[in-house]
Amino acid sequence: MPAKTSPRFLDELKALLRIPSIWHQVVGNGKTEASAKPVPLDSYMAEDLLRWRRINPYPMPHDWVFASPTMKGKQPYWPDNLMKRYIRPVAQKAGIHKRVGWHTFRHSFGTLLKANGEDIKTVQELLRHANSRITLEVYTQAVTSNKRAAQSKVVKMMVPNSGAIQVQTPA
Repeated sequence: MPAKTSPRFLDELKALLRIPSIWHQVVGNGKTEASAKPVPLDSYMAEDLLRWRRINPYPMPHDWVFASPTMKGKQPYWPDNLMKRYIRPVAQKAGIHKRVGWHTFRHSFGTLLKANGEDIKTVQELLRHANSRITLEVYTQAVTSNKRAAQSKVVKMMVPNSGAIQVQTPA
């Protein structure tokens, strides 16, 4: 039986996917019913996380996947510290000078899902929003190439030969 479908893999995955909410170093329930729902996880990512779980110093089911060494696995690395110490410096080195925060990743994920043609309900549920209005109005943006393609479709409807450039040669 392949590792992806073995009972042990599934048990480990279930233990890994208990994802509580963390806000200002307080672990608890999410804001809404939607935020408490399970999140599907790509099998490649699941395998990577399980591999990490097996080699990190805190592999017990009650330990956090990204456990703080200071707290000996009983608490996670705090997201604000990760952002300040690791992610923002890397973003600066990469030439990103806008403010980067955790919601930057959520906005990017939502925008990429929409750009890939995912329906809004799927995007809403992957972002764990209570309703699709939040997803549409706040979390997704149209990608420039998609805007250009949409505009081109309308132009072609109005001017059927708009894509063809005709060059006249002197007689």
